[in-house]
Amino acid sequence: MGFSVVILESDAKVAQSLAGKLSSHFHAVHLTRSGDELRKHVVTNHPEVVILDLEYSRLTDVQSLRQDFPTLPIVCTHRIPDEHFWVEAMDAGASDVCRADDVQNVVTSALRGVAMAQSAAA
Repeated sequence: MGFSVVILESDAKVAQSLAGKLSSHFHAVHLTRSGDELRKHVVTNHPEVVILDLEYSRLTDVQSLRQDFPTLPIVCTHRIPDEHFWVEAMDAGASDVCRADDVQNVVTSALRGVAMAQSAAA
Protein backbone atom coordinates (compact mmCIF):
# COMPACT_ATOMS: atom_id res chain seq x y z
CA MET A 1 0.00 0.00 0.00
CA GLY A 2 2.72 2.48 -0.95
CA PHE A 3 0.90 4.15 -3.82
CA SER A 4 -0.61 7.58 -4.22
CA VAL A 5 -3.49 8.93 -6.29
CA VAL A 6 -4.48 12.44 -7.30
CA ILE A 7 -8.11 13.35 -7.99
CA LEU A 8 -9.70 16.21 -9.91
CA GLU A 9 -13.45 15.89 -9.45
CA SER A 10 -15.99 18.70 -9.93
CA ASP A 11 -18.56 17.33 -7.46
CA ALA A 12 -17.25 17.79 -3.90
CA LYS A 13 -19.47 15.00 -2.55
CA VAL A 14 -18.18 12.52 -5.17
CA ALA A 15 -14.59 13.69 -4.57
CA GLN A 16 -14.90 13.02 -0.83
CA SER A 17 -16.50 9.63 -1.46
CA LEU A 18 -13.71 8.67 -3.87
CA ALA A 19 -11.03 9.91 -1.49
CA GLY A 20 -12.50 7.92 1.38
CA LYS A 21 -12.73 4.71 -0.62
CA LEU A 22 -9.31 5.13 -2.25
CA SER A 23 -7.61 5.86 1.08
CA SER A 24 -7.98 2.21 2.06
CA HIS A 25 -5.98 1.20 -1.04
CA PHE A 26 -3.47 4.04 -1.46
CA HIS A 27 -1.13 5.55 1.13
CA ALA A 28 -1.84 9.10 -0.10
CA VAL A 29 -4.93 10.57 -1.75
CA HIS A 30 -4.75 14.17 -2.95
CA LEU A 31 -7.73 16.24 -4.05
CA THR A 32 -7.02 19.05 -6.50
CA ARG A 33 -9.19 21.95 -7.65
CA SER A 34 -7.88 22.62 -11.15
CA GLY A 35 -6.07 21.06 -14.07
CA ASP A 36 -3.02 23.19 -13.33
CA GLU A 37 -2.97 22.06 -9.70
CA LEU A 38 -3.34 18.43 -10.80
CA ARG A 39 -0.47 18.74 -13.30
CA LYS A 40 1.81 20.39 -10.69
CA HIS A 41 0.99 17.60 -8.26
CA VAL A 42 1.82 14.95 -10.87
CA VAL A 43 5.16 16.61 -11.69
CA THR A 44 6.11 17.10 -8.03
CA ASN A 45 4.76 13.96 -6.35
CA HIS A 46 4.65 11.32 -9.11
CA PRO A 47 1.37 9.60 -8.17
CA GLU A 48 0.70 6.09 -9.46
CA VAL A 49 -2.72 7.02 -10.86
CA VAL A 50 -4.85 10.06 -11.72
CA ILE A 51 -8.65 10.28 -11.44
CA LEU A 52 -9.84 13.01 -13.82
CA ASP A 53 -13.40 14.33 -14.12
CA LEU A 54 -14.10 14.98 -17.79
CA GLU A 55 -16.92 17.36 -16.96
CA TYR A 56 -14.30 19.55 -15.32
CA SER A 57 -11.53 18.88 -17.83
CA ARG A 58 -11.21 18.32 -21.56
CA LEU A 59 -10.04 15.42 -23.67
CA THR A 60 -7.03 17.56 -24.61
CA ASP A 61 -6.06 17.47 -20.91
CA VAL A 62 -6.04 13.67 -21.08
CA GLN A 63 -3.96 13.78 -24.28
CA SER A 64 -1.49 16.19 -22.71
CA LEU A 65 -1.10 14.08 -19.56
CA ARG A 66 -0.68 10.93 -21.66
CA GLN A 67 1.97 12.62 -23.81
CA ASP A 68 3.93 13.98 -20.83
CA PHE A 69 3.46 10.93 -18.58
CA PRO A 70 3.06 7.93 -20.91
CA THR A 71 2.95 5.26 -18.18
CA LEU A 72 0.61 7.12 -15.79
CA PRO A 73 -2.83 5.49 -15.58
CA ILE A 74 -5.60 8.07 -16.09
CA VAL A 75 -9.04 6.97 -14.95
CA CYS A 76 -11.61 9.42 -16.28
CA THR A 77 -14.99 10.02 -14.73
CA HIS A 78 -18.13 11.55 -16.15
CA ARG A 79 -21.67 11.94 -14.92
CA ILE A 80 -23.15 10.17 -17.97
CA PRO A 81 -20.43 8.46 -20.07
CA ASP A 82 -21.91 6.93 -23.19
CA GLU A 83 -20.11 4.54 -25.54
CA HIS A 84 -19.06 7.29 -27.97
CA PHE A 85 -17.63 9.36 -25.12
CA TRP A 86 -15.82 6.29 -23.74
CA VAL A 87 -14.18 5.63 -27.13
CA GLU A 88 -13.07 9.26 -27.46
CA ALA A 89 -11.57 9.28 -23.96
CA MET A 90 -9.77 5.99 -24.53
CA ASP A 91 -8.41 7.29 -27.84
CA ALA A 92 -7.16 10.38 -25.98
CA GLY A 93 -5.18 8.15 -23.61
CA ALA A 94 -7.48 7.33 -20.72
CA SER A 95 -6.97 3.99 -18.99
CA ASP A 96 -10.70 3.72 -18.36
CA VAL A 97 -13.86 5.82 -18.14
CA CYS A 98 -16.33 5.34 -15.29
CA ARG A 99 -19.50 6.99 -14.06
CA ALA A 100 -18.41 9.56 -11.51
CA ASP A 101 -20.83 8.23 -8.89
CA ASP A 102 -19.79 4.59 -9.36
CA VAL A 103 -17.09 4.82 -6.72
CA GLN A 104 -16.35 1.09 -6.55
CA ASN A 105 -15.79 0.92 -10.31
CA VAL A 106 -13.46 3.95 -10.18
CA VAL A 107 -11.46 2.29 -7.39
CA THR A 108 -11.28 -0.98 -9.32
CA SER A 109 -10.13 0.85 -12.47
CA ALA A 110 -7.49 2.78 -10.52
CA LEU A 111 -6.10 -0.41 -8.96
CA ARG A 112 -6.15 -2.17 -12.34
CA GLY A 113 -4.32 0.78 -13.91
CA VAL A 114 -1.58 0.65 -11.28
CA ALA A 115 -1.21 -3.13 -11.71
CA MET A 116 -0.97 -2.81 -15.49
CA ALA A 117 1.60 0.00 -15.25
CA GLN A 118 3.70 -2.09 -12.85
CA SER A 119 3.62 -5.15 -15.09
CA ALA A 120 4.52 -3.04 -18.13
CA ALA A 121 7.51 -1.58 -16.26
CA ALA A 122 8.74 -5.01 -15.13
